[in-house]
Order: sequence, then C-alpha cells, then structure tokens
Amino acid sequence: MWLMTTFVAALAVTLLCFLFKREYKLGFLSLMLWGATIMILVDHVLGYEGGQFLEVETNGMIRSGTLLGVVMLVPVFLVWGIALFVSKLRGQLNR
Repeated sequence: MWLMTTFVAALAVTLLCFLFKREYKLGFLSLMLWGATIMILVDHVLGYEGGQFLEVETNGMIRSGTLLGVVMLVPVFLVWGIALFVSKLRGQLNR
C-alpha cells in the first residue's frame, strides 16, 4: 500500500506542476516522488515471493501500509521545503 500512497502523491504533484509552472520547485518535488515510487516498485518486484503484491499490513514497526507510505513521504516533503526555503533565501540575497 505504501507503493500506492507514493504513486498517488507523485501523480498529484506532477499534475500540480503543470498547473503552477516554475513555481514552488514542484518539478523537483515531482522528481523526488517519482524516484521514490520507482525505488519502492523495484523493491516490491525483487522481493515478491507470491501472494499479495500490494500489502495493507506490514510486519515492521508500523503495521499499516498506508501510514507507512505517509511516513515515507515526510522526509521527501522536508527536503523539498528546505530546498524551497534556500531558493527563496538566495533570491533575497541576490537582490
């Protein structure tokens, strides 16, 4: 399920990127989310041993697959926020 969570986030940000061109570094965020989606997909394919491909529950510390997907998105959005902040700061310093 964390694959679907990341996929939906990547798709939504990509659509927003087309609506708000060159604003908010959405292209960078989209690239990070698609990279994460591809990495999770490769992990799923290589680790597939039969049974369900998209699992709702996990065996790890976080039991919910959806919650795991959201937790995995937090660092991506943090890095994007820092990049956005640094970009705005550089823009103000160059004036």
